[in-house]
Amino acid sequence: MTHFANNKELSTPLATPRRDGWNLTRITNVRVVAQVFFLLLFLSFVILTTFANLDRLPRLRLWVSAFLQIDPLVSIATAVTTHTLYKGLLWSLVVLIPTFFLGRFFCNWVCPFGTVHQFVGRLSRPADPDKAIAANRYRSSQHVKYVLLTALLAAAAFGSLQIGWLDPVCLFYRSVSTALLPAPAMSLPDIFGGPRLYQGSLVIGAIVVALLAMNLVYPRFFCRVVCPLGALLGVLGRFAWWRIVRDPVACDGCNRCTLRCEGACDPHGSVRTAECLVCLNCIEDCPEGALRFGLFPSTEREVIGADIPRRKVVMGALAGVLFFPFARTSGSSTRNFSSQVIRPPGAVEELAFLSRCIQCDQCIRVCPTNVLQPAWFEAGLEGLWSPILNFRMGHCQLHCTACGHVCPTGAIEAISVEGKLGLGEAAAQGPVRIGTAHIDVGRCLPHSKNVACVVCQEVCPTSPKAIYTEPRRGGTGVPVEPREPDASTTELKVPWVDASLCIGCGICEKQCPVVGDRRAIYVTADGETRSMHQADPDRNRGMIATAAGSG
Repeated sequence: MTHFANNKELSTPLATPRRDGWNLTRITNVRVVAQVFFLLLFLSFVILTTFANLDRLPRLRLWVSAFLQIDPLVSIATAVTTHTLYKGLLWSLVVLIPTFFLGRFFCNWVCPFGTVHQFVGRLSRPADPDKAIAANRYRSSQHVKYVLLTALLAAAAFGSLQIGWLDPVCLFYRSVSTALLPAPAMSLPDIFGGPRLYQGSLVIGAIVVALLAMNLVYPRFFCRVVCPLGALLGVLGRFAWWRIVRDPVACDGCNRCTLRCEGACDPHGSVRTAECLVCLNCIEDCPEGALRFGLFPSTEREVIGADIPRRKVVMGALAGVLFFPFARTSGSSTRNFSSQVIRPPGAVEELAFLSRCIQCDQCIRVCPTNVLQPAWFEAGLEGLWSPILNFRMGHCQLHCTACGHVCPTGAIEAISVEGKLGLGEAAAQGPVRIGTAHIDVGRCLPHSKNVACVVCQEVCPTSPKAIYTEPRRGGTGVPVEPREPDASTTELKVPWVDASLCIGCGICEKQCPVVGDRRAIYVTADGETRSMHQADPDRNRGMIATAAGSG
């Protein structure tokens, strides 16, 4: 069979060059070693991000957020939304500075999600060289990632941070921690942190599986078409000092350089610098040595920067600007704030929280009781996959502040246990309150059914207890028949909540024996510390007992 390339007939069939064994002197093998190393390092950090490990190895908390903190898109987008730069995100310079020298190297040397895509893409690479070459040609659909980047940054300029939806590090961390690890955790709890259940894990897992499956029909689909981080690095890579250079005299047009091109950057013609992933496969595959990695090469035979029509950039910016008001009116603004959205202790005020949270769900991974869950639309479209507390799943441990110590962007501030409990130097501010418990007298056993129950009062961890009991109102109490023949009749006690002492930990709701659509005692965000400056200062003073239907 004779193959044709650039209208030039070849004397021998086109095939992938033969490689003699594993040789670490080849730069592509060095790249593979680096990819495996960083992928394993990433997975190790995800697995180690548990309360037990952070409690036993305090220095570990300095490293578990490393991949998120070196992410330039996280750093730049949060700086745009908050007009400040969180100090931990200065580590993104570790990636930004080499990008100005080497181009988009992060995507194919470090990024763990990119490594997985390359592996899946290699398994599905066509055996026919002509089909492989066609699949690795540049396509106009690669403009999409630049449109998405523009839209996300435009929305960020108005304070709506949504990069976590598509940023590869955030997306991969969220997928691994909420969709992948719960399965092995059921059989190996000592290694993976115990059994966990997360709402929406099926959808989160289905999204990442769909993105990986796209490699079967479109190689490196996410990296070439969707990834906003890749688009950012591609834009910055136009200033790279070292770039791929093609010698047109030595090149015989065989197209072998396109067989394994990971970025579809057209190395056989005018190299598209913004699309080049610096995989260096083309240099290794070229039989004539027509390709090299050169310093300050001539731009005569290159496409410098993102080759995208200006109108598409404008469309992306308009989409981001329009997204902001539609998202805000979906329920995430202060005016429409839902009291059912309870944020972790140390979380900043809601709008500030939404301008910092990148939906990485690292706080959800470290939570020891599984109470933190990825939100659906409880907090509106902006709050999708951000952390909220579900007291059906667990409760907020009194002496746990792990979520704030692993948050890479300051959406949840790192507080001490003393600061959370309002002890020592924090005594003047009082304890951190994430909500207030309320009693539904229509469902509470002592209130509505004359059945003795003081579970909520017994488990309340505050001192003095925020839940207390008193004889049934309207008399001295209703006698309760003893369960045992030799037991004496006792006076019925009913529980009430002292809102001035309640911190909203939710253990009362978790342990309440009344099951069904709603517990007899439940917690809402009413009275949360982070929003007290917006509330009536007298609103939550004194002892109250609110109930559904009781006014």
